[in-house]
Amino acid sequence: MRKKISIVGAGMVGSTAAHWIMAKELADVALVDVVEGVPQGKALDLSQAQPIQRSDVHVQGSNSYEITANSDIVIITAGLPRKPGMSRDDLLHTNYKIMSDVISKVVAYSPESFLIIVSNPLDAMAQAAYKLSGFNRERVIGMAGILDAGRFKSFIAQELDVSVENMSAFVLGGHGDTMVPLPRFTTVGGIPVTELIAPERLEQIIQRTRDGGAEIVKHLKTGSAYYAPSAAAVEMAESILKDKKKLLPCAAFLQGEYGIDGYFVGVPCKLGAAGIEKIFEIKLTPEEDAALKRSAASVKELCDVIGV
Repeated sequence: MRKKISIVGAGMVGSTAAHWIMAKELADVALVDVVEGVPQGKALDLSQAQPIQRSDVHVQGSNSYEITANSDIVIITAGLPRKPGMSRDDLLHTNYKIMSDVISKVVAYSPESFLIIVSNPLDAMAQAAYKLSGFNRERVIGMAGILDAGRFKSFIAQELDVSVENMSAFVLGGHGDTMVPLPRFTTVGGIPVTELIAPERLEQIIQRTRDGGAEIVKHLKTGSAYYAPSAAAVEMAESILKDKKKLLPCAAFLQGEYGIDGYFVGVPCKLGAAGIEKIFEIKLTPEEDAALKRSAASVKELCDVIGV
C-alpha cells in the first residue's frame, strides 16, 4: 500500500507541494481547502498531468477532512497573509484560530501522522500545532531552515558560478529576520565558503538570505514564494517516508538543547521513519550563540501573544 500525504491549504504552496509529491511518485495526495472548488479543481488538474509524468499516485481534493483519514504525513500550509491595516498580533490571533481548527480535524482523522508546519509565522504556528495536537515533539516539525539554507546556497552558487550540487549549508534559528546563517559550516565541494568569498561580500549574501522572502514578495507584488517552500516541505516528507535519515535544518521543539527550553527553533535534525530522530548540537561561537538566543527570544515573544 502506498503512503499518504495530506496537504491542508490548496493555495500556491500547498498545490505546488502536491505537484512535487505527484512528480516524485512519493505518496497518494489528499488536498484540502475551505474554498469550494479550489482543491477539487487543482487535484483534477494534477491527475490529468499524471499520464504525462508517468505517475500512478492517487490525487484527490475536497473541502472535507474525511479524505485525509489515515495520513502518514500532514503538511499544513493554511493561514492568512498579513493584510493592510492588520497588526502583527491580529495576524497571529487569526492564524492561531485557523491552526486550532485544522489541528483538531487532522488529529481526529490521522492520530498517528507526522505534522510538517509551513504556515506563518512559522515558529509560533509550529508551537501552536505541537501544543494543540498533543503529539510528541518528534512528530511535529517546522519547515524553515531547509528553505533558508536553500536560498543561502543558491546565492553562493550564483556568486561563485558553481553547481548547486557542490553546496552544503546550515541556517539556524527562527524563520525571518533573526535567522542565523553559519558561514563556517557552509562549504563548496568541501571548501569553507569563508575561503572563497570576501567577508564583506559574504555578509551581503547573508543579508540577502535573511531578506529572501521579502525580495520575492517585492517582485510578485500580490503573492509570496511557493516553489522553494513547497520543495523544502516535500524534502522533509520524503526523508521521513523513505527513512532516509537526512540531516536537515528544521524547526524543532527544544528541551534544553542549545540552552533553549520550551520553544521551536531551527536546528540540525536527523529525519527518519520516527520523525525527528536526533537533534545535533554543534559548538557555536559566542556570537553565534548570542544570535541564536535572540532568535529564540523573538519566537517566545510571538508565542506569548497567543499563549502557547
